[in-house]
Amino acid sequence: MSWDESSKSQAMADEKVEITKAGDQLLPLPPQTHILPNKKAPLLKLATFIVLLGILSTLKLSPTWLASSLDGGHKHPAKRPLFGKRAEVAFLSVPDSVHAIGASRLFATKPHMAGTPGDLQTAKDFLALLQRELGIEPPSDDPIFPAGSPESQDAMRTISKAHKPRAWIDTYYPVMNTPLERKLQILDKNGSLIWEANLVEQADSTDPDAGKYFDDVPTWHGLSRGGDVTGKLIYGNYCTQDDYGNLAENKVNLTGAIVLCRYGGIFRGLKVKGGEELGAGGVLIYSDPKDDGTVTVENGYLPYPYGPARNPTSVQRGSVQYLSIYAGDPTTPGYPSYENSTRTEGTNIPTIPSLPISWANAHSLLKTQVKGDEWEGKLVRLANNVDDRVIPIWNTMGVIPGFIRDEVVVVGNHRDAWVMGAADPSSGTASIHETIRGLGHLLRNGWKPLRTIVIASWDAEEYGLIGSTEWGEDFGDWIDEHVVAYLNLDGSVSGSRYRASGSPLLAHFIRRTAEAIPHPTKRGQNLWDARNDDGTLFGNGTIDVDEQVMSMKEMEYAAADIVGVSPLGSGSDYTVFLQRSGVPSNNIGFGSTIHDPVYHYHSVFDSERWQELYADPGFHRHVAVAKHLGLQTLRLASSPLLPFNTTHYAFELESYLDQVESIASVASLGVDLRSLKKSIRALQKSSITLDKERVKTEKDLRKLVRKWKKRPRHHKVKKLVKKALCKVKKIFGRNCARPHKGVGWLKEQGAAAATQHAGTDEQVLGLLLHEGFSDQSRFRFGHHQKPPLKHIKKLLKRIQTVNKKSSAFERGFISEDGIKDREWFKHLAVAPGKWLGYGATTLPGLTEALVFDKNATLAQFEADRLEVLIGKLVKKLEF
Repeated sequence: MSWDESSKSQAMADEKVEITKAGDQLLPLPPQTHILPNKKAPLLKLATFIVLLGILSTLKLSPTWLASSLDGGHKHPAKRPLFGKRAEVAFLSVPDSVHAIGASRLFATKPHMAGTPGDLQTAKDFLALLQRELGIEPPSDDPIFPAGSPESQDAMRTISKAHKPRAWIDTYYPVMNTPLERKLQILDKNGSLIWEANLVEQADSTDPDAGKYFDDVPTWHGLSRGGDVTGKLIYGNYCTQDDYGNLAENKVNLTGAIVLCRYGGIFRGLKVKGGEELGAGGVLIYSDPKDDGTVTVENGYLPYPYGPARNPTSVQRGSVQYLSIYAGDPTTPGYPSYENSTRTEGTNIPTIPSLPISWANAHSLLKTQVKGDEWEGKLVRLANNVDDRVIPIWNTMGVIPGFIRDEVVVVGNHRDAWVMGAADPSSGTASIHETIRGLGHLLRNGWKPLRTIVIASWDAEEYGLIGSTEWGEDFGDWIDEHVVAYLNLDGSVSGSRYRASGSPLLAHFIRRTAEAIPHPTKRGQNLWDARNDDGTLFGNGTIDVDEQVMSMKEMEYAAADIVGVSPLGSGSDYTVFLQRSGVPSNNIGFGSTIHDPVYHYHSVFDSERWQELYADPGFHRHVAVAKHLGLQTLRLASSPLLPFNTTHYAFELESYLDQVESIASVASLGVDLRSLKKSIRALQKSSITLDKERVKTEKDLRKLVRKWKKRPRHHKVKKLVKKALCKVKKIFGRNCARPHKGVGWLKEQGAAAATQHAGTDEQVLGLLLHEGFSDQSRFRFGHHQKPPLKHIKKLLKRIQTVNKKSSAFERGFISEDGIKDREWFKHLAVAPGKWLGYGATTLPGLTEALVFDKNATLAQFEADRLEVLIGKLVKKLEF
């Protein structure tokens, strides 16, 4: 559902949550001071009670009115805890631009590359945020634990026993590298120097942070191979598989050559891998203004920092790890990188050197080149010396325990940046900062999630998803047992168009929650409408956008399903959750278009000034992302039935198979896919049955809740009489007896009560609260239960059954054998493309057997593997 401004304002007025701002804190207002009762009050109250009890029995007046009268005529309405829609409205009132800008300036105005002192400081800054907003008393010593230590293991593995929020930092020890010396030169045939590139980005005080830190992080490729090579220069366009194939068809010999590649199309590491496999000596990669669409100097725009076009000296740093083989620390594939872990050589990193270079330097190389692929006796020297070593990194973790503590929703964003990273990742960090503030506001007003929430600030994502991957490998068994969904933010704002990717299980959920958020810049529209937004920079119209650029953009948009959500490949921290553990995941955020100010990806010009001036003036998009992330978190953590659409997923599988059939037909490879299609249709049928049970269970839950809310009047009168007698006893100085030992009460002013009740009782309490029961009602737990509690416990078992089957769906595609040639990836329904890296390939084993291996026998084997998995999943869904 969506809220307009008037309904939102009314709902906020109804909730009567009294808060005031004090700096960056949201603090409760002091309690009201009540008038002291006079000495005759006891007798007056007793008389009032007798009279009103008689009136009640004859006139059947409202028990609420009677309770108010017994309180001496003063109205003291108990503040209801924030649950359900009231919690959502309260949460959505918190994220704002002022705090988002403040968070961005905290994280994005100084370098914090993974493993540096600046990075450790941001880990502590994030820890302080969690402690402040989640109400955690900071210990005397920072809770920073070595990964694998008893403290680290205990912090995570005992959260099912936790009653209060907690936060800490885990330290992992991957092998990474840092740059030492780099050179790029043109030499004559005698080896004499003709030209040498300036490999430093050129900045001045116009952008104060870029001007200050322009060479703080040298321009180089993370996890690149050290080496010093000299060879002829070969232009490789985007250096995709097709581009390398075209060079081979034209009999261009790459042996020992330096390949010059444009950024774009595929992950940078695979550009190096393609050259390596064809015998190249090294690879250079540059950002071409052709990829900037209409926002170019030739089209009338000034270069940054004086305008929105590309600064010609900007350089895209980044990892060249072979991301589609496996993620994480190259030396610990499949297991966590503790300080004393056994190391391997690593098979997902290059064996040839590479460098990222600016357009200015690439232009100098290109204009020196004679027609074709040969130079007149000129050679290029590429030197890349690096320091490979074990470098500590820091994941900051926070936990909000729920009533159901063995079901967990994980929300994460990486924190490290190549330099300052105002867009990547600090725009995401600023957004999740606001999400956390919203959750903190709810906690301070009595809220508690139905399911436990884990918040993660990952480190070393830029090197190859290392922080999240090492954590996922460390706690893989715990993830398998507890985690129901993972919500990811990377950079949340680098342009004007909203994008959403995720598991088909979450597609409708992502869209519904986005439709509930107002558009950040356009009245009358919602956030989902921003998927069609475009930039406004079209220039003087003299520049035609490059055809390849347009084609790649169109393919990107076409990847979305009928709902509008694209499948996930890799390139961010959802990878270990989805591709290895089968946890439904998503990724959201605003990206740039060909008509937006140029986004200087992984450059020193990805700065706070650029973000505030060009990407998101006013930070309205940051706030919209924070609200969307938070609303998803609330609903996943609070909905009794997980909002997974298994039927949509089952029908998407058939569309994936249709694509495979087309590939097989074009390749003239005879593969019998009829049995696989039959199994997919059986899965569709089972899923529809599950849907019916889900609908019936939800309907029965609503019916029971309504029925129990409207208990017979004699129950209300009985309760009222007990309350009145208690007040009479208090008049004469006597205490009201507790009904019996072991009774848990939902106390006024919050949902803090019953947190000591473990197991089913606590889950029932949480279910009741999140389904709208008032805090003025009291619910007993223990051996004196009333019949409705027994009914709702039976219903709870049905809910758990539906959720278990829904959660089994994504996990059902996990194969222990993994995908051929890259067994770390275990999801047989979707994986990062073997030669894409970022982009997704659906039914990857089957698709790649046809596209790359061109092997019908292998393709049939992969089809049979899928059929077995789907058959098992069908059985799991059966009732």
